[in-house]
Amino acid sequence: MKRLGHAILSFFFFLACVPVMSTASFSATPIDTSLAPMLQKVLPAVVSVKALIKVTDFETLREIQKQRRSKGAEGEQALPGTFTSVASGVIVDAQKGYILTNAHVINDAQSVTVTLSDGRHYTGKIIGLDKPSDIALLQIKAKNLIAVPIADSNKLKVGDFVAAIGNPFGLLNQTVTSGIVSALGRTTLGIEGYENFIQTDAPINPGNSGGALINMQGELVGINTAILSPDRGSIGIGFAIPVNMAKSVMDQLIEYGNVKRGVLGIGAQDITPELANAFNLEIEKGAAVTQVLPDSPAQQAGIEIGDIITAVNGSPIKNASDVVNTIGFLRVDSKTNIDIIRHKKHMTINVQLSDPKKRKQFIERANPFLYGVGLKDFSLLSPIHGNVLGVLVVSVEQDSNAWHSDLRAGDVITSVNQQKVKNIDELKMAVAKTDKPLLLNVLRGPSAIFLVINKEEA
Repeated sequence: MKRLGHAILSFFFFLACVPVMSTASFSATPIDTSLAPMLQKVLPAVVSVKALIKVTDFETLREIQKQRRSKGAEGEQALPGTFTSVASGVIVDAQKGYILTNAHVINDAQSVTVTLSDGRHYTGKIIGLDKPSDIALLQIKAKNLIAVPIADSNKLKVGDFVAAIGNPFGLLNQTVTSGIVSALGRTTLGIEGYENFIQTDAPINPGNSGGALINMQGELVGINTAILSPDRGSIGIGFAIPVNMAKSVMDQLIEYGNVKRGVLGIGAQDITPELANAFNLEIEKGAAVTQVLPDSPAQQAGIEIGDIITAVNGSPIKNASDVVNTIGFLRVDSKTNIDIIRHKKHMTINVQLSDPKKRKQFIERANPFLYGVGLKDFSLLSPIHGNVLGVLVVSVEQDSNAWHSDLRAGDVITSVNQQKVKNIDELKMAVAKTDKPLLLNVLRGPSAIFLVINKEEA
């Protein structure tokens, strides 16, 4: 105990001998951490959007409410038979009055009302909307509008500070929350057809759909779209559409009033370390071509299975989703440069994207009877039918000519126009010879039936 006491006394004696430093030596230059100056310029560009939607039945109403709330939109029943979707929007062009919002906010709207931050109300004109990307463009005729500058969302990095602005629950106008970019390139969430989401922990709640996600320079980097929440409240997982993607859609809506996507006609897969090693690649980014559809732009341009796509129009490709998203926002007939690696050789292939509807019509004309039908050679020793040689129907596309003629997966085609067919080649030859309706004899389970398929009219 005495030794401990001496030690304590010695310690305090040491402290007493240490010279006291001036408090000025610890002072730091004050740093302004307030977002207020930046927000004063941005807040007037975020508006409230109300869409009046006609609803025919209660079940439809419940489904609309469920979908909109899962995507960050609020809603309420208005007049009998109507539903009001309440969300947000962002002014991106002050002179022309253009406002970006989400397609799910105004889809099927009878009328749209836009309320500015200063309380002015305007009727919004729907320039167009694109459901697969969930982007819509409105226009109002108003003076003294303020637009938010648009950033390059490709420059975003995980950890960047961002702020979300919107009208949560349709009540708390001009609400600002802040956070960071939690992740980039979120895909396969099943929220939209085309997904490349910015994930943020800036709190986003129902009613924030269509609102602004901005960087610390006061520039628009994303359109707030969806939340992951079991109880409708924010749990720090929100998603925004990158503004580069939104702007691509907006440009098409302004010029054409719609979005018409071109088709490349390939299947693609992410490059994993194992695949990179198997392909003898020096990179682990890109997308491997796993399928090339017949008569597609990809086949016509010479793209082959096993090619590794590394860039599209100069934009780097990290994975298969990048291919989907990049190609998916190029318009029909766009001429596209695709950089690939083939057997360690770097190549650039020029492709002109085609209209998927025109390609479908072309294939239908080439196969007017059995378009949309998957076939496979088939043989079976059956106790009921005996030794069967024919063609198995693997799949039938719904709403196709064959589907309407009652051809179904599992059927086995054994004759065409009363001529036996033992395989797909014989089936094709028999079909090619005829100009009249196709008479098929089909085994279905323990029985057999005749089906008549009329030629698909162009």
